[in-house]
Amino acid sequence: MSTDARLALITRPGCHLCDDAREALARVVAVTGDRWTERDVTDDLELEREYGDRLPVVLLDGKEHGYWRVEEERLLRDLTTPQL
Repeated sequence: MSTDARLALITRPGCHLCDDAREALARVVAVTGDRWTERDVTDDLELEREYGDRLPVVLLDGKEHGYWRVEEERLLRDLTTPQL
């Protein structure tokens, strides 16, 4: 995973919710200017074990932000709110 990307999307091929999540993340980063990476669970057994039942999963700064659907407003808020 790229070190400069705050967001990661954990996916699987053929997952229609993953397609929706990609589109949602594209809308979010169009506003914030952030970058995101994608990781396929079929390439990583550890990811498959952790997230396989709840794909797609969005990670923000390495922590789970949500799964199945991207909560765009919440993600925008969390990306733009200064960390204390």
